[in-house]
Amino acid sequence: MVYFFGDARVSPYVTSSSRVEADAITDDVHGTVDLYDTSVSHSIQLEYDQTDFTKMMKEFREDGTKDYIEADLTIDGVYLEDVGIRLKGNSTLMSLRGSGQGGPGGGRTMPEGAAQGAPDLPQDGGTGSRDRGQGNGGGPGGAGGAMGGITQYNLSEKKPEELPWLVKVDEFIEGRAYQGEREISLRPGSKGQVPVNEALSLSLTDSTGQKNERYAFTSMQVNNRPVTTRLMVESPDTEYAESIGDGDGVLYKARAGGSFDYQGDDPSDYEDSFKQLNKVGSQDLSPVMKLIKWANQASDEEFEKELDQYVDVESLATYVAAQNLLMNFDDMAGPGKNYLLWYDLDTRKFSVLGWDHNLTFSGDATSGPDDDMGMGGALGGGGGAANGQSGQGDQDTGGQGAQSAPSGMPEGMPEGMPEGPPEGMPEGMPSGMPGGQGGQGEGGGPGGSMGHPLKERFLDSDTLDPVYKTAYKELYEKFYGSGNALKALNDIAEQAGRAGAGGKELDSAVEKLRTTVTERAEALSKNKEVTG
Repeated sequence: MVYFFGDARVSPYVTSSSRVEADAITDDVHGTVDLYDTSVSHSIQLEYDQTDFTKMMKEFREDGTKDYIEADLTIDGVYLEDVGIRLKGNSTLMSLRGSGQGGPGGGRTMPEGAAQGAPDLPQDGGTGSRDRGQGNGGGPGGAGGAMGGITQYNLSEKKPEELPWLVKVDEFIEGRAYQGEREISLRPGSKGQVPVNEALSLSLTDSTGQKNERYAFTSMQVNNRPVTTRLMVESPDTEYAESIGDGDGVLYKARAGGSFDYQGDDPSDYEDSFKQLNKVGSQDLSPVMKLIKWANQASDEEFEKELDQYVDVESLATYVAAQNLLMNFDDMAGPGKNYLLWYDLDTRKFSVLGWDHNLTFSGDATSGPDDDMGMGGALGGGGGAANGQSGQGDQDTGGQGAQSAPSGMPEGMPEGMPEGPPEGMPEGMPSGMPGGQGGQGEGGGPGGSMGHPLKERFLDSDTLDPVYKTAYKELYEKFYGSGNALKALNDIAEQAGRAGAGGKELDSAVEKLRTTVTERAEALSKNKEVTG
């Protein structure tokens, strides 16, 4: 709608490009098997015109564009014509563009003199904070077990069955969905490199009581290419947002290249940092702007006193504790800004939710609740305590040992690493990432700085510490004390096997992850802050 008053033109302003609520599902294809039922086998087949694919890949290589092309989808035997598919990811797709070039989809080339394959990291390995530990040595878990959990996927357009895809059911047919889902995400990693660490994290997060993405392993074939095994994960979208609680709230997704800096009162200045996923038109980014302004400007006393007026403190404690327990350096304070903000319209408070767990189980398995899951942990080669790099002190007090590393690089960096940052880093990764607080303007550069005011100030507060430690103890018992992590891992290995994964490569990845989980459980069981 556009109105004219004299010479003035007035247009309605929407602060997000997300789907409007009026775009309702009018054709919901039910199928015969629940899409994310992990107890059954799933199958996906994509068929598209090779000319469209070739054109899409050419455009991506040239300028990073990730446009949709038409494809026919057969999922668990149900045929859907004319769905949209596009490449999904940022630096995950780095190898498709070559030479580690920057821009959308690319990595960021390293500065002269820097070791290939890793950013120039600060020696403290993480953000400064109240007596919390330094960046920890890499653990042996994760997909493929490479570099402490980070796998460098060598993607190729000649193997489209291995590419990370976003399938959009209604891209070319408006109002259509499959079992209420408009989007399906196919994660990087195939066959023996399926991300079992991400599946395990999602499985454990289910026990926290917070909203979480669903997942399932599936066999996959693209045109007449070989069949492979993939992990499909629920994509946060409008329907995902409306399924939270009673749906009376707004979900905001943090963008990888964004920040938590206060930038004034113009909503358009925040669109590069947050995407609104639902209630577009009736709601906007104003609540997020208010939260950012307060979090950046409040004194320490005001922060402690007023936090519960802005944030569901137990939700924040649960989120932060879970990320530590799952050894996830790339959470809300990491380079990927992997978190969601749910704004409850009744309580007028935010809850912090997680998503994108592909870099979990990548730190030091002996880390305690006050230790940083810094990037040094994610990039350090080998197993933290196992290779003697953890330097942990008395585990009964959540040891604060630090590792040394020349030129700000983590110890144990494997030789011959491929050029460019590892898989999982967002586009535009700063070449010299700071160890300072995120959202404070330090470090600057594309991709933003490390750290996050909400997380860092919450953890730095002695007054709020009991809330965090209570959540930590409860989640420790659910994850590790009860033995659920190992049980879940065994089940996930079976799920991947039913979808066709197998062989020594998968067995090796599962065993490395099992070692990490076992070390984590044993170390935390000796920490009196956790079990006392």
